[in-house]
Amino acid sequence: MKEILGNTEGLKNNIIAMLEQLYQLRVPPWQLVSPEIAIQMAKITGAINREVNIFLDRKGNVLSVSVGDSNTVSLPDLPGRRGSGRLSGIRCIHTHPGGNSQLSGIDLSALRSHKYDLMAAIGVNDEKPEEFVFDFAIITGKDEYGQYTVQEYGVFKPEVLETLFLPNIISSAEKLLAVTDDNQKLEQRPERTILVSLEYGKQDRLWTSEDSLEELRQLAETAGAEVIAKFLQKRPKPDPGFFIGRGKVRDLALYAQQEDIDLCVFDEELSPAQQRNLEQSLGIKVLDRTALILDIFAQRAQTNEGKLQVELAQLQYTLPRIMGQGLSLSRLGGGIGTRGPGETKLETDRRMIRDRIAYIKGCIDKVQNVRKLHRSYRNKNQVPSVSLIGYTNAGKSTLLNVLTNSDVYEKDQLFATLDPTTRQLNLPDKRQAILTDTVGFIQRLPHQLIAAFKSTLEETLDADLLVHVIDVSHPLYKEQSEAVYRVLQETGVQDKPILSVFNKIDKLPDESSGFLEQLRSVPDSVCISAKKRIGLETLLTAISDSLKLKAIEVTLLIPYSESGTAARLFEEGTVLSQDYEAEGIKMKVRLQANDVERWQKYTTDDED
Repeated sequence: MKEILGNTEGLKNNIIAMLEQLYQLRVPPWQLVSPEIAIQMAKITGAINREVNIFLDRKGNVLSVSVGDSNTVSLPDLPGRRGSGRLSGIRCIHTHPGGNSQLSGIDLSALRSHKYDLMAAIGVNDEKPEEFVFDFAIITGKDEYGQYTVQEYGVFKPEVLETLFLPNIISSAEKLLAVTDDNQKLEQRPERTILVSLEYGKQDRLWTSEDSLEELRQLAETAGAEVIAKFLQKRPKPDPGFFIGRGKVRDLALYAQQEDIDLCVFDEELSPAQQRNLEQSLGIKVLDRTALILDIFAQRAQTNEGKLQVELAQLQYTLPRIMGQGLSLSRLGGGIGTRGPGETKLETDRRMIRDRIAYIKGCIDKVQNVRKLHRSYRNKNQVPSVSLIGYTNAGKSTLLNVLTNSDVYEKDQLFATLDPTTRQLNLPDKRQAILTDTVGFIQRLPHQLIAAFKSTLEETLDADLLVHVIDVSHPLYKEQSEAVYRVLQETGVQDKPILSVFNKIDKLPDESSGFLEQLRSVPDSVCISAKKRIGLETLLTAISDSLKLKAIEVTLLIPYSESGTAARLFEEGTVLSQDYEAEGIKMKVRLQANDVERWQKYTTDDED
């Protein structure tokens, strides 16, 4: 029989026998500690009012059992791995009499100095040992001085032991320890990612679960992930605690261990509780579709306005999740879901986040006022405005470049450009217009983004014409169009005149001539290829015809007694000239056609 170490003086034979029995018990390799061992340790502590400590290896074998006093227990120096960037392969589990499971400074110091896989403390309920609670801590990296940093998690109840998947937690910690001698991160590989979707309820949506999961793959790859596998789960309804159910979570945890997975992305927005439970059970970082899109936006934002809008959306998303982030160990080391301002908010309390949200909203309001000033100037000068709208990666930026001879960044990926761009557009009738490329839409665009980008989307509110760019080569182009119209309804611009532009016809197969004829028959539509410069002249003519520019020049004679009326003309139109004559102020003004009637009584035919 293996030896019981520590302070065994005065212990009764039955207690010694219970301690020795711990050596015979084994913990499943995936579990932090088995409930059986935890309850046995709690019973012993309740009987003797002393701390009990065990060491476990990664196979779940009990290596050592020791007894201390009511406050501490001495830890033997067991042989373990000491390689740089690796943990020892041994975890320490000990009890705290009195029910307090919080780890002490001594516990955390031992964790650092011995590089244990994990340090856990069981708070013992003397009357009901089976109702224990526990905390645990794990090494999460190094600080700027080269000292190991730790993170504590808890308080947990016994049932959590059935869902925590230990190998993935340890793997995440060891990845964070993979640092060079100068404490700089090694060149990071793309995060190995699995995607999960849930099909539930009546499937009457335009998008199938498989289609949505494929788009999620494109989003993940746009964010820089390496997608290893996709999983589709079918249930009558989402599980309130784990979204996909405990059984499927266990399968995913095993797969994540076997394939060295870093990240799991869900195709639905998770509740804070679901995200926390999933991270605890999987032992890897968990994101939902909303967080993934926010991360992409954080990468793409270049202008100050764009960065403010992304930060606002991230803070609004983070606020309900700031308490209890779960075991998202990889978030401390960067990667997808941590870029942008959101990465610094895990340690920030709710009040500070609310203050920051209020400040950012104030900044965005100022930008919005500047936009209004620019729009009023364009309206005053009768400059028509055209906004490019469409699903992400439909080719809006490419079209802007070829129509205006610009060099806006364009790439065949989702959300390649984020910040709105405005350029001058020369029309066939020698007039000029303002062409604006807006942010791309996507199905289930996070409501935080719609709210945050309200000032940007307002460019479409004042546009004289919306040019809806559609990637007609995409098999789901109709569904993508519907997603765009739904966002337009949310922003209140669905009644604007819309010109449908079927783009990328060069990608259609040769036998699709009948399909092209069908598209050309659609009212208010044009078929083009922006990249191949096909159909651009037809498009420009359609834009010019759709705008119906009717700015009319009139000559008005305003009596001196109504000089205030003359001042209004500078606001409502473009004053081309003014002369002071005996009868009043003679003004040559360019007005919108629908405004001319209001000034009818001042019109004169005298052009002298």
